[in-house]
Amino acid sequence: MAQRLETKLDGLVLIEPDVHGDERGFFVETFSAAAWNEFGVDAEFVQHNHSRSGKGTLRGLHFQTSPGQAKLVRCPRGAIFDAAVDLRKGSSTYGQWEGYVLDDQLHRQLFVPVGFAHGFAVLSELADVTYLVSSLYDPETEAGIRWNDPEVGVEWPVQEPLLSQRDVDAPLLSEIGADLPFRI
Repeated sequence: MAQRLETKLDGLVLIEPDVHGDERGFFVETFSAAAWNEFGVDAEFVQHNHSRSGKGTLRGLHFQTSPGQAKLVRCPRGAIFDAAVDLRKGSSTYGQWEGYVLDDQLHRQLFVPVGFAHGFAVLSELADVTYLVSSLYDPETEAGIRWNDPEVGVEWPVQEPLLSQRDVDAPLLSEIGADLPFRI
């Protein structure tokens, strides 16, 4: 049976599923609405995304403003450092981050609720990342904060990340905080 692991930011859910393996390979249940709901994953998912990136790639920190977007993230190939930042005004952990290694060995998954920015850095030579999302992608509500915002202070385990221009140019949290729609 899968288990929920402890997280420090309210709303984040780290799940470690059971992996059933033998000499032929393994089987892992990657999503069960009923079981994951018991762990606190209460989103209705409407889209499934898949990305592939090389070592040192850093994607993030991204979020959708309206209606917001919850994500259930996993790394079925390789290893990533996955991070989430609390953007919910009124939260006691506003502006704080939390991060975990997600990989193809333990098959842990991270649920990132609406009101958090999300990003990841690739630790292995190649990594596939898949994530279920609670709203359809809308470029009009796409937003982000700078991956290396010093006030947030995510401790990325990559020295010189490969970044998109969008991530290089993203604003600091202090520059957009007053305009964020997320409240507790």
